[in-house]
Amino acid sequence: MRLPWTKRATTQQTVQVQESAIRKGTSLRSFLVWLGPALMVSIAYMDPGNYGTDIAAGAGFKYELLWAVWLASGMAMLLQYLSGKLGIASGYSLPELVRQSLVKRRYIIPYWLAAEAAAAATDLAEYLGTVIGLNLLFGIPLIYAAIFGALDVILLLAMTGRRFRIIEQYFALLISILVVGILYNLAVVKPSLSEIGFHSVVPLAGSNAALLVVVGIIGATVMPHALYVHSWLSRNKMDLIGKKEEGKTATVGGSISSPVPPIEGHRVYTTEQKVKTNRVHLTETVVVLSVAGLVNAGILLVAIPLYPDASITIDAFVTGISHIFQPALGTIFVLTLLASGLSSSALGTIAGQVIMEGMTGIRANLWLRRIITRGINVFPTTVAILLGLPLLSLLVYSQVILSLMIPLPMIPLVYYTSKTKFMGALVNGKTTIILALVTVALILAFNAYLLYTTV
Repeated sequence: MRLPWTKRATTQQTVQVQESAIRKGTSLRSFLVWLGPALMVSIAYMDPGNYGTDIAAGAGFKYELLWAVWLASGMAMLLQYLSGKLGIASGYSLPELVRQSLVKRRYIIPYWLAAEAAAAATDLAEYLGTVIGLNLLFGIPLIYAAIFGALDVILLLAMTGRRFRIIEQYFALLISILVVGILYNLAVVKPSLSEIGFHSVVPLAGSNAALLVVVGIIGATVMPHALYVHSWLSRNKMDLIGKKEEGKTATVGGSISSPVPPIEGHRVYTTEQKVKTNRVHLTETVVVLSVAGLVNAGILLVAIPLYPDASITIDAFVTGISHIFQPALGTIFVLTLLASGLSSSALGTIAGQVIMEGMTGIRANLWLRRIITRGINVFPTTVAILLGLPLLSLLVYSQVILSLMIPLPMIPLVYYTSKTKFMGALVNGKTTIILALVTVALILAFNAYLLYTTV
């Protein structure tokens, strides 16, 4: 069934608009006004799952897997740019487009449940980060930290009732704590610059154990829920800016340059406005996710003094670096982990809501959804604590599951952004399509090889 979109931008119009955008630059003011969507999404690339895989990589293989962090960061940057651009160009989120494409309920429901499973695996990692952070920072026993960690739902849902800009500022605060803390750790550890340079460009993974960590790094970095939510965030950010600049930035109703009809309650923008916004979106995505990549590399590098121990636990890691260097180093590291868990939980709440509403068209109660999700994750975590299982291993394996689920949003995302009927003047160019296809192929190849060697 064809989607109900008939207006398409001509090739000549696309070229003219893009050339005009290139000639104009991105002002600092427009960047600061737009700042938010990629900033919020960036926490998905600095969440507790990243801590688990990066610590395992550094403590288990020293500098050897540093290249995987840069590769994953580059792939994430491209895919997040495409997701944000999709929301800007089409006015739809990725889950909404998938639902309209699948049409029939017997196709929508399985896809929705699979997307929800990916979101639950994501939230498990975020919840574990909060639990471990509370345990190590305040000495709260793990079983009680699991209970207290589940109560962050109160904070998150209280925030959702306020202006969205406040939530963006909440993210900015926690991310600042995280980045400054990791930079301090790096300054104390002082890793080898020559080793960093060599292993950043030479891909090595000498064993199945190393490959498992590589796939975990990719799963922790290119995350399914982040691809779903970025399109929604950018679409809604346009509307927020449009409301502030009524009559200047947005127009209500149809537009001859719009490739898709508007969703009720959302504005329609001219092609020039979309291209201008996308230019700022690209700048934000590159800047913010570059910082996220540096943080990931920093976590890996901080773990190197604990080599060789690929199965090290978080508490053993913190104890180890505190003993080798100074107690403050471990405390600051745990503080960054807690900030990571709290902020990534907020993003997970938003992403889960976007997936459910986009795929089913049903607006769920935020309180009910968050309580159910937390209940699902409290159970396996509590069992792991009672059995004495290492929580870091649970973190790593949750990221491998996420990596296996990446194709769910990734393939539709590349397809939609490469079609003029969805994107208009912002359709992917040939170079972008090639890079996107290479990214898809690499991720699928890593997953297929992992399954082949472990099953």
